[in-house]
Amino acid sequence: MSIQESIRFSKNGESSDIGTIELDLIGEKVNKLSSAVMFRLREVLEEVQSSGVKVCVIVSRKPGIFIAGADIDEIKNLTTKEGFRDAIGKAHTIFNFLEDMPVVTIAAIHGACLGGGCEMSLACDYRIASDDKSTRIGLPEIQLGIIPGFGGCVRLPRVVGLQAALDIILAGKSVDAKKALKIGLIDEAVPAAILEARAFALARELLAKGAKKRKKRFLAKGAVAKFLESPLGRPVVFSQAKKAVLKQTKGFYPAPLKALDVIRRTYGSSNRERSLEVEMAGFLDVGVTDVSKNLIGLFFLTEAVKKQSGVSDPNVKGRDVRHLAVLGAGVMGGGIGFVAADKGVHVRMRDISNEGVALGLRSAHSLWQKSLRKRKIDNFEFKRRSAFLTGGTDFAGFHQADVVVEAIVEDMNVKKKAIAEVTSLCKPDCVIATNTSSLSVTEMAKAHPNPKNFLGMHFFNPVNMMPLVEVIRGPETSDEAVATIFSLAKKMGKTPVVVKDGPGFLVNRLLLPYMSEALFLLENGMSVETLDRYYTHTFGMPMGPCRLMDEVGLDVGMKVLKIFHETIGERVQVAEIAKNLTSTGRLGKKNSRGFYLYDEKGKQLAADQTIYKELGLSSPNDALDKKECIERPMFAMVNEAAQALLGEHIVNTPADVDLAMIMGTGFPPFRGGLLKWADSIGTEKIVSELEVYAAKYGRRFKPLQPLVNLANAKRGFYA
Repeated sequence: MSIQESIRFSKNGESSDIGTIELDLIGEKVNKLSSAVMFRLREVLEEVQSSGVKVCVIVSRKPGIFIAGADIDEIKNLTTKEGFRDAIGKAHTIFNFLEDMPVVTIAAIHGACLGGGCEMSLACDYRIASDDKSTRIGLPEIQLGIIPGFGGCVRLPRVVGLQAALDIILAGKSVDAKKALKIGLIDEAVPAAILEARAFALARELLAKGAKKRKKRFLAKGAVAKFLESPLGRPVVFSQAKKAVLKQTKGFYPAPLKALDVIRRTYGSSNRERSLEVEMAGFLDVGVTDVSKNLIGLFFLTEAVKKQSGVSDPNVKGRDVRHLAVLGAGVMGGGIGFVAADKGVHVRMRDISNEGVALGLRSAHSLWQKSLRKRKIDNFEFKRRSAFLTGGTDFAGFHQADVVVEAIVEDMNVKKKAIAEVTSLCKPDCVIATNTSSLSVTEMAKAHPNPKNFLGMHFFNPVNMMPLVEVIRGPETSDEAVATIFSLAKKMGKTPVVVKDGPGFLVNRLLLPYMSEALFLLENGMSVETLDRYYTHTFGMPMGPCRLMDEVGLDVGMKVLKIFHETIGERVQVAEIAKNLTSTGRLGKKNSRGFYLYDEKGKQLAADQTIYKELGLSSPNDALDKKECIERPMFAMVNEAAQALLGEHIVNTPADVDLAMIMGTGFPPFRGGLLKWADSIGTEKIVSELEVYAAKYGRRFKPLQPLVNLANAKRGFYA
């Protein structure tokens, strides 16, 4: 790769006083600020300064990309504060040079302008952006467990004000051109077709006025805004922001609090160098943490999926799906229809009743209406996207479907009959995918005359929010069918993971021991509230096991638990209270009574204190310590994951397990995933603890051979 050609400076043909810096990182799909690129940028800026030009426009030649940010590979490989200090110090020097040089600079932004790219634009005098939907400007560093380190914590608040800057930095947000213009992040938003022409027109206007440097400062409008930006009002803003961060992160993620502290200590200061030193120190504190490394690891896992096809043969490509049929409407079918239609796929839903069709369409339209209310889309987009989804009680449109997703009742005989029927109505190469969560894909494939075109596509509920899709490969499923569904899942905005057919596939298989052991902990005297609090406030799960069982549905959970016990055996034992749960009439959230009570809108209320008596339990005493309450369900999951991964090869890599658990269950991303967390504990320690629990509580804790083998070899899942 020629770094010299990746960043080029030239004088404008019309005027020797106007120059252009072109960004086009050769050999890469995006512009990113690696160490080599930053060194070249410094050379070019020095060339600009000595060239005699008075105004310089910075443009990108990458379609849909201005600068995507810093080179994450380099951040990943930096493990010491000294290494980070050197890299950040050099970046500060370069961006300070850009800000201070006498040449007036204009950033012409089209496409992604994120992280270091946004920070570079903040060092420019003017920013113009295209109003194209690909244009997003922001600082997403928090999502990687770090803070903006190239000046973003210092410059952004000065440009857009305290409140707007905190909104972007603390959430790792990016904004479109319309929002960027409103908050003052850019000076103009124009159509992409005239962006460059407008940037040079502005250059000529500035030349005519003497081409003076500008240090844009935010000026609050209105009495309240002025007060909140003042030294008296800032403590109020910082206090409320801290409360919001702690509520959102429960203190597990240090980066947002560190960013908040850096901004608090630097906002209003006129000493740029001292402020940047504070920012650097803050970055060093979070950059070396395990949280950051785990979040960066997750970033690479998700990026890898974008490049994968779901099969090992590089010559196999998935077919482009333009027409999708969904068999079975309702809430699940409506959710599947929504995520496909929202991305421009023509979707036809079919249900046996008009009520079912209406429910599916209503479920989908309510999601678009929510986006409309939040102004994420306008009326034109609402009508355009919703037009991609239709429904009915007949099979109209199924003849042109590239893929049919079956999402009907969880009954093997009913599903097999429906699959046989729909196959006869579709074109020969149509891929049929079942959305089953627990039934055998291999058995179901027997109903398909050509099983190479049949597989599972397991969505998680609610479909619009849960990012994971398990692509379940049967023994006869073709590579092309897998690649087609894998590609379709990505097109829908989902993260697909390919798994072999087996009981519970992957995620549900691992969740069952977790939820099952929670029932035993309740039998051992733990209260619903304390048990769930240990998981949310100590371990970092989005919800505790009792709340999760309510969400899944207690009837469904207990039914699947019994199926797993019959299939897997002693590894999944059924607590006595599971039998009692089925007779209480409690279904969880769907009938507003489970371990918790729920209001008419489904909002969780307090734990139902009458449940203990109904289950035949004494009043809870919370006698077990936090360590045991966390280890028993979690170590049971690790044990089963070792069997699924190494014993039965349900998935190929530990990364598959971790990505699926994070995306499918909300396993704490800051811990890196179930198996990354297990490695941090040590397989020897986990086996030892499982043996203790097995002696005390029974054979369900017996360490399985794949995990024992790792422990004996003193190895982890990743090493």
